Amino acid sequence: MLKKVLVVDDSSLIHQMYKLVLLRYKCEIVDAMNGQEALDIITLQQDIQLVLLDINMPVMNGVQFMEKAATLGITKRVPVIIISTEGKEEDTIRGLKLGAKGYLKKPFNPPDLHDLIDKIFPAANVA
Repeated sequence: MLKKVLVVDDSSLIHQMYKLVLLRYKCEIVDAMNGQEALDIITLQQDIQLVLLDINMPVMNGVQFMEKAATLGITKRVPVIIISTEGKEEDTIRGLKLGAKGYLKKPFNPPDLHDLIDKIFPAANVA
């Protein structure tokens, strides 16, 4: 069962939207506003089970996060879904090559995100 999700996006509005979209999973949501903050959180909180990652952010973007996370072995233990509008196609491809489990383009339909999560965590679908 999905219990803890790290949402990495520099928009507070997007964080609020994810809280609504992920209600069906009854999971705890941890917020990070950039890749560096996300790395700090995921290093300290070993119980993060999923990362929803934007590409275009200040301080450390999503591709830089994926590079560091892959080097640290984080992407082997925690699935990452890239959800972005502003990333270039090559950034998305690079993120997938670095270990991301999926990609959605903003704006996305919530059922599309649910489908990706349910593929990664088959027992998570409680609806």
